[in-house]
Amino acid sequence: MDPESVPAELLEVREKIDQTDQQIIALLAQRFQLTHRVGELKAMHSLDALDPGREAEKLAEIEAICQQNGLNPALVTALFDQIMEEVKRNHKRLREQHSS
Repeated sequence: MDPESVPAELLEVREKIDQTDQQIIALLAQRFQLTHRVGELKAMHSLDALDPGREAEKLAEIEAICQQNGLNPALVTALFDQIMEEVKRNHKRLREQHSS
């Protein structure tokens, strides 16, 4: 698509998408900072890095929020499942570091 032939409204919407993507990434970074602190606390108190009950509760909550907002719950819960897997890896690493 020739940049000069792109409608102005399309460019504006794309700009908003770019801004939204930046906000999502910033929020994801904030979430990982918070989960890092959770991992530190778990390590300090010798708690297991895994909390299957909390994870299931969180995914069910996310699914409900998706349904309320007309989003595909399978897609979003799959994304959060990947996020949570990374968090668990980080928590295990923190626990190993704390044990050393």
